[in-house]
Amino acid sequence: MSLKKENFNYSIAIVDDEKESLYTYSLIVKQSGISDITLFEDARELPLVLKERSFSLILLDLSMPYLSGFELLKFLTVEYPEIPVIIITAIKEIDTAVECIKMGASDYLVKPVEPNKLLSSIKNTLEMNRLREEIIGLKYRLIEDKLENEEYFSEIITVNQKMRGLFKYIEVISKTEQPVLITGETGTGKELVARAIHKISGKKGDFVAINVAGLDDNMFSDTLFGHKKGAFTGAISNREGLIAKAKGGTLFLDEIGDLTEPSQLKLLRVLQEKIYYPIGSDIPKISDTRIIVATNQNIQEMVKKGSFRKDLFFRLKAHHVHLPPLRERKDDIPVLLDHFIKEAAISLGKKPPKYPEELLILLSNYTFPGNIRELKMLVYDAVTRCSSNVLSLEIFKDIIDIGSALDNEFKSEIVKFYIQMRFPDKLPTLREMEDLLVKEAMRRAQGNQGIAASMLGITRQALNKRLKSNRASLK
Repeated sequence: MSLKKENFNYSIAIVDDEKESLYTYSLIVKQSGISDITLFEDARELPLVLKERSFSLILLDLSMPYLSGFELLKFLTVEYPEIPVIIITAIKEIDTAVECIKMGASDYLVKPVEPNKLLSSIKNTLEMNRLREEIIGLKYRLIEDKLENEEYFSEIITVNQKMRGLFKYIEVISKTEQPVLITGETGTGKELVARAIHKISGKKGDFVAINVAGLDDNMFSDTLFGHKKGAFTGAISNREGLIAKAKGGTLFLDEIGDLTEPSQLKLLRVLQEKIYYPIGSDIPKISDTRIIVATNQNIQEMVKKGSFRKDLFFRLKAHHVHLPPLRERKDDIPVLLDHFIKEAAISLGKKPPKYPEELLILLSNYTFPGNIRELKMLVYDAVTRCSSNVLSLEIFKDIIDIGSALDNEFKSEIVKFYIQMRFPDKLPTLREMEDLLVKEAMRRAQGNQGIAASMLGITRQALNKRLKSNRASLK
């Protein structure tokens, strides 16, 4: 059994007065992929070293001269409670084990300890401690209401509080080695989030991104794992895959929901074993690459239907970031509009044009199926076509066509309304229902008749006629 090299930065201290035990345990830990190991034959040395450095985990014997393991455990739980301790001892008494666990030990193992049992205990202890630190870190950030890495989110334009909450969560998970699943509709900024995670992680390797949609199993294997010369027809030289290119960094796989079943299994093995085989090679290569995946599909529904592996889903969902669509963060529309206008103007060598106030009303009533990416394209097109210092509202109206865009959603709402509504004994007249629709459209359009008319699917003149008729009937 191995620790699968989930973190190459772990450091372990082993405290035992028996040289043979120190050598044996250090050899087992080294074979697992952790090389930062410090041995203490004299227990009195550990407190002195802890003043200068810390450890991810301490393996501690109980029966030692000068300073017993009991005394050292008491000291550690008081002075360094953040460092987990595993007791390894020849004492088989249950009372002793219970006392050590009560004092704060993470586990109690009796000598001689089987290598697999020791590695399993170390792995579980490190994982539990990692989760505890993440929870503490997340609570701290939520309470403090501030970001430690504000600059790494500069590409994600937002003033939305839900997004700010996601940023705090992202800061906590970025330092771990666990996979991250990013979900959200198309155009919500999933790759920008993946890049932010990479930057905050402090990884020295590159950020490598690939869209896996459309890759069959052979293409997926060749793209990620690479191949050896002569592995297949056309393989005239060795080719390293993206995992190798992202060594020590982050590999971002977009559209993960489109992976074939064989490719899903291969990705699962990489995540579990941290090794992979280039095509045509029987020599495994070690991967220290952080995997981040994204999809705009409902991955949980795919798992239920059997089109996506459940074990892979749970492995990828170690951390999950779900990005809300633009229609759920409409307070971001004004800042995004300003940003894209300036960005487009600079790219075209123009002075940034202004925009009519009605434009914000128009945009806030649009569902944006393409989300932020769609808004960007709309703005770029409008700035390109702008020949004055004010953007044309008609350009946006022509493209958006609110009446058409809301049609399907509106029909769906009508069905829900019909099912849920309990009509009174006296039915409302068509005129009364029409008045209600007109009032609601005017409310949503903030009094703008042109936009309200678009919502209702009538001309502005027809709406104006109805409004005048309503006013006349009230007199």
